[in-house]
This record gives sequence, C-alpha cells and structure tokens, in this order.
Amino acid sequence: MDKTFLKGLVLLEAMARNEKGSGVSELASQLLLNKSNVHRLLQALVHQGFARKNPDTGRYELTMKLWELGARIADRLDVRTEALPFMRELAQESLETVHLSILEGSEVLYIEKIDSPQPVRAYTTVGGRAPAQCVATGKALLAWAGEPALAAVKSRLKPHTGKSLMRLGDLRRELEAIRAQGFAINRGEWREQVVGAAAPIRDASASVVAAVGISGPAERLDQQKLVQAGKRVREIADTISRRLGYSGA
Repeated sequence: MDKTFLKGLVLLEAMARNEKGSGVSELASQLLLNKSNVHRLLQALVHQGFARKNPDTGRYELTMKLWELGARIADRLDVRTEALPFMRELAQESLETVHLSILEGSEVLYIEKIDSPQPVRAYTTVGGRAPAQCVATGKALLAWAGEPALAAVKSRLKPHTGKSLMRLGDLRRELEAIRAQGFAINRGEWREQVVGAAAPIRDASASVVAAVGISGPAERLDQQKLVQAGKRVREIADTISRRLGYSGA
C-alpha cells in the first residue's frame, strides 16, 4: 500500500473540512506529519490543480476540481436522476425543503436537495452529513439496514437535543414502527426546531438504496402535518422505487 498516496487522501479530507483554508503547520499538527511532508503533498495537489495557495492569507485551499469529479460521479447515480423530478413535485406541494440521502456508516449523506422557497427553512447542503438516528431520512434508511448499521450507530447515541434517542432499545422500537408504517419522523432530534418525514427508496433487487424526505420548522409542521407528510413522502418514495425497477408491495 502506497503510504504517500494515503497521506495525500487524508490531507484532502482535512482541507475539505476547513472552510477558512489550511496552513502547513496546522495540517502537520492535525495529521501528525512533519511540515516537509505536508509541504510536498500540498505542492503535488497544487501541481495537479486540486489546491491553490491564497496570496492574501498564505493558506492553502481546495479548488473546484474535486467538486467537478464528485459531480460527475453523482450524475451516474440512477437514484438521483430518477428521484429529482419527484423531489421537485414534492417541494412544490409542501413548500418545504426536500432531501435525498444515502447511508454511510452511522451518518446520512445528502446527495440532492431542493430548498424551500420560504424565508424560514431547514438548512443543509448537498454533500453534508447528519447522524442517521437523528434525522428522518437516516431513520428510514436504518430501519432496513440491518445489525451492522445499528452497531455503527450504537456508539454514537448522544443528546444532540433533548429529543434525541439515547438508548439502542428505544431506537430499535422506533425502527420497528417505521417498518410497519413505511415512513420515519424526526421530531427535532438533530436540531431542536427542525422536524421532518422521510421514506425509503428501493431498487430492482428490493434493497433500500436511498431515502427521500422533507424537513422544515417545527412551528409549521406539527405532529398531524408530519404524519400527513410521511404518507405523501411514502407515496413519492414508492413511485421512485418503481422507476428503479422495484415491483414489490
């Protein structure tokens, strides 16, 4: 295994998380590398067009090249292509933010979104992540993900808000209810004033490959509206699933 290549990948990840750019000393300390190694890796990234040095701050920052590569891969995701028209339909109906998520370890990764047109709305970004057990799309994915996924989540059960699920037994019971009703609800478990509803999307093999959901302020989406939203999201998810070749009930 090429250790230099691995160090370069770790460096990319560290730089991607730092919105204000990265200094050589800062990266060396963060990654437990010496400054000369970090400097050589940065020069390689600059040479290949993945990074640049900001002349005003002297700090290194990533260019859009990494995003361009990621966007090409994202465009190959059939679920994203098939889901987008129905996400737009759901956004027009609900006037709330609509997400398309996949499960990565103990987190959801947002691969597509449509923002609410309303001034007060749920704030997320494509490429952003959230604890799977705390958001509606995450719970919809976990409900069909199996024991390995629950094992990954178990060690990350902590109180993000006063409504966060803290015990694995409580999470298991909620996932059982989600499987019974076909949709999940977030009652402010990640952000206190943000709630949502989501449902799983299946492919031709009946595997759950993504989840689609809406989210918005708790002041607009009370419990009754969340249940209604959950039923509508379930219909949308079923439609997308059929577009992907799923033929089950």
